[in-house]
Amino acid sequence: MMRSFEFAFARSAKASSGTAVVLKLQDNQGFSGADAADPGASLARAAKIAKFKGKLLAKLDILAPQGSGADRLVAIGLGKASELTAHDWLKAGGAAAAALNGAEKAVIYLDAPGLTVTGEQAADFALGMILRGYKFDKYKSKKSDEDNGASDKPVRVTIVVSASITAKRFFETAQAVADGVILARDLVNEPANILGPSEFAAKAKELEKFGIEIEILTEKEMRKLGMGALLGVAQGSVRPPRLVVMNWKGGKPKDKTYAFIGKGVVFDTGGISIKPAAGMEDMKGDMGGAAAVTGLMHVLAARKAKVNAIGVIGLVENMPDGNAQRPGDIVTSMSGQTIEVINTDAEGRLVLGDALWYANERFKPAFMINLATLTGAIGVALGSYHAGLFCNDDRLAANLLAAGISSNEKLWRMPLGREYDKMIDSKFADMKNTGGSRQAGAITAAQFLKRFVGETPWAHLDVASLAMGAPSDEINTSWGSGYGVRLLDELVRTYYES
Repeated sequence: MMRSFEFAFARSAKASSGTAVVLKLQDNQGFSGADAADPGASLARAAKIAKFKGKLLAKLDILAPQGSGADRLVAIGLGKASELTAHDWLKAGGAAAAALNGAEKAVIYLDAPGLTVTGEQAADFALGMILRGYKFDKYKSKKSDEDNGASDKPVRVTIVVSASITAKRFFETAQAVADGVILARDLVNEPANILGPSEFAAKAKELEKFGIEIEILTEKEMRKLGMGALLGVAQGSVRPPRLVVMNWKGGKPKDKTYAFIGKGVVFDTGGISIKPAAGMEDMKGDMGGAAAVTGLMHVLAARKAKVNAIGVIGLVENMPDGNAQRPGDIVTSMSGQTIEVINTDAEGRLVLGDALWYANERFKPAFMINLATLTGAIGVALGSYHAGLFCNDDRLAANLLAAGISSNEKLWRMPLGREYDKMIDSKFADMKNTGGSRQAGAITAAQFLKRFVGETPWAHLDVASLAMGAPSDEINTSWGSGYGVRLLDELVRTYYES
C-alpha cells in the first residue's frame, strides 16, 4: 500500500504519542528537537552504546524512550554539515518515511545544533518522504507482510522548523513535483493490457484540469501529415496510435516556447525482429520517455510555471502481426526523408523522428529535448547511474548537466560526429534505422534523431537504464522511477522560467 502523508509545518510542537524523528549532524554532539522529543536524554545514551555518530542516513531507533511523550524515537544522521547537498534533504526525508512504517502520526524536528534549516530544505525533506512512500500495488488482492496493520489513512506529520512559513510556500511546489513524478511512475508501472495508446492519451487529457491545452491526433490525422515512420511502427498492432500535444502557456505570448518530446511505445515486442522471451515483460516500460514528459507537464502547470512549454508524445504499440512492417521495408517520414528499416526493434527512433519534426515545424521552439528508453547500449556504457546526453548545443548541454547534478538525475554527455553519422547511410534510402552492428549503438540512434531537428538546439536523453528497473534508493523503491521529471523541472526553473 502506498503510504501518504498529511503535512503541517510549525515552529514548535510537542512529541505526544506517535513517533518523533530527530536529526543529527556528524560533526556535532546534539540532536534536533532534543528538549521537546527527548527530555530524558535517552538518545545520548543509546547513541553511545550503538556508536551512532550521525553519518549520512544512519539510523538509531528507540522504543518507549524514557521521559519522552513519544512512543518511539528515531534519529537520522545528516552527515557532515560541510558536505550536505540539496539532494541529501530528499534522501533524509526518504529515510524518515521508511522509519514511519506503521505509524499514524509523527513529529519531525529539523533544526539541529549547528544547522538552521531553510524553508526550501524543509520542503525537500517532505518531498523525499512522499516519493519514498510511493508503492504500485493496485493489482494485488492481498497486502504484503510489511503492510499488515498499516492504515489507509495518511500519516499525520508535523515538521518542526524555524522557517515554517517559507516551508509552507516551498512545499506547494514540492507537492506539484511529487505529483508529476508519481504520475510518471504510475504510467510506467501500468501493464500494457491496461495502458494502450488510447488509454495513455486519455490520461494525458486529464491534464486539461490544470489549464493545459490538449490535442490528440489520430491515425487518420497523422497519415495526412505524412508520418510514415511512426505509423510504420504502429501498423502491426490492432491498437491504433496516438500523438498527444500538451500546450502549457504559462509565459507571456511573445516569450519563447520550449518543446519536450517523449517516446511512448506502450509495449515493444521488437516486431518481426522479435525480442527474446526472457525479460520481454519489462517492455511495458518502453514508454518511460513519454511518461516523463507527461509528468513534467503536470508539474509545470500545477506549480503555474511562468514558461511556455510544449509536450509531444508519440504513442504506439510494436507488434508482429501479418500487417507488421518487415526488415528491408522503406518508409517515408514526415520530413520527406526515407528510411530503410533494417531492424524493426529499432522502432523508438522512427516514432521520435516524426514527433521531433512535427514539434519543430509547428511550434518553432527555442529548443527541443526528447526523452526515450531508446537503447540497451546506453546501459552497457553508463550503467544505471547516468542517462546518456546527446546534444547539438553546448549551452543547452551545460544547463542539462548542471540540472542533473542539482536534481541527482544525472547525465553524461556522449559524442556525436560525422563518422557515426555515416554508419546510418543506406544503399536504398536516405538512411537506415540502425548502424548495422553492435558498435556505438546509442550514438548511431542519436545520429538518426539528429537528422530530424535541423538547426534547432536539441538534446536527446537516452534513459533506458533509469526509467525502469533502476536500483532502489532512499526516494524510490518502485520499478518505474519517474526519471526525468525532476531533472527537467529543475532545468526549466533554473534557466528558462521568466
